[in-house]
Amino acid sequence: MENEKKKVVVAFSGGLDTSFTVMYLVKEKGYEVYAACANTGGFSEEQLRANEENARKLGAKEYVTIDVTGEYYERSLRYMVYGNVLRNGTYPVSVSSERIFQGMAIARYAKEIGADAIAHGSTGAGNDQVRFDMTFLVMAPEMEIITLTRDMTLTRRDEIDYLNGHGFKADFAKLKYSYNVGIWGTSICGGEILDSAQGLPESAYLKKVTKNGSEQLRIEFKKGEIHAVNGKTYEDKIKAIQAVEEIGAAYGIGRDMHVGDTIVGIKGRVGFEAAAPVLIIGAHRFLEKYTLSKWQQYWKDQVANWYGMFLHESQYLEPVMRDIEAMLRESQRNVNGTVTLELRPQSFSTVGVESEDDLVKTKFGEYGETQKGWTADEAKGFIKVTSTPLRVYYSNHRDEL
Repeated sequence: MENEKKKVVVAFSGGLDTSFTVMYLVKEKGYEVYAACANTGGFSEEQLRANEENARKLGAKEYVTIDVTGEYYERSLRYMVYGNVLRNGTYPVSVSSERIFQGMAIARYAKEIGADAIAHGSTGAGNDQVRFDMTFLVMAPEMEIITLTRDMTLTRRDEIDYLNGHGFKADFAKLKYSYNVGIWGTSICGGEILDSAQGLPESAYLKKVTKNGSEQLRIEFKKGEIHAVNGKTYEDKIKAIQAVEEIGAAYGIGRDMHVGDTIVGIKGRVGFEAAAPVLIIGAHRFLEKYTLSKWQQYWKDQVANWYGMFLHESQYLEPVMRDIEAMLRESQRNVNGTVTLELRPQSFSTVGVESEDDLVKTKFGEYGETQKGWTADEAKGFIKVTSTPLRVYYSNHRDEL
């Protein structure tokens, strides 16, 4: 038993940091390495096959792909749609939320195989170290957490030289940008992102603009969840999201730059392209304006803002998140209908809504036209009573008018 190798699960993306981690732990530490790729919808079949091939070349004893896309949607994405969650009104919390579910999947796998440790490739300067470490500390507290890139303060050059020196010749050096691709968008780091005065060139985006002119997109929701796209019903919500992404990405919709406060306290800047989240949330928010009361919208916005912030801050496992989800879920009982959007290169606009729960259609009157639920005298009385607090205040402070 003394000669038995320690088992370590490496959260393996196939990128430079995790590739270095696998090889170093095998060659320098003598660990039995299990490479695990937690897929949240960002890997193609070809990429997953390449991941497995490379993991074995790097020395991993086993490789596994864990598809958590469905779980990610059921336990997080749909609540982000219910809440119209866009961090700082811009970013659809793509990477932030993915990392939590990747971490949970890796922790479950590590416990399943009886691992002694879990390793990830995060640096000491970003948010992901917090997300992975906190998830592992909660879900697998008995396991050691190994972070070579962070602990050894490694540069890209250090890692590339090590890999090349041990016969692994993949060329990571030529990549100007780093990308994180998932079902809820692609983040873009590096290059011009590092200069606050610059934006990203067209060449930085993975999905190119291939359509001109305009077209209409119809998205149907049932109880706040996407149900149909252009009349086609989807039981599989992931496929519905992918359908919207394919249509919107061809116009370059959903590209933007996010600047925000990181968990570790510094400011961070990231580019992204996320056609599906931007279009789905845009349509959903528009439908809610027709189907929710004023105070439903107001209070839902308050808790949804916290929900997005807690996702970003690695607090998904905080129990209050389940309470917020319950409120968001209940708020969607009448969010039913079809929204029409007008798409054009790098922009879209809302057109209209068809819904049995449309509160704009009412027997009480039409805004700006005719009132049917009250008389003119009742309107004047309402206005006079509403103005009472102001009239009281300014009766004593006429000098402030």
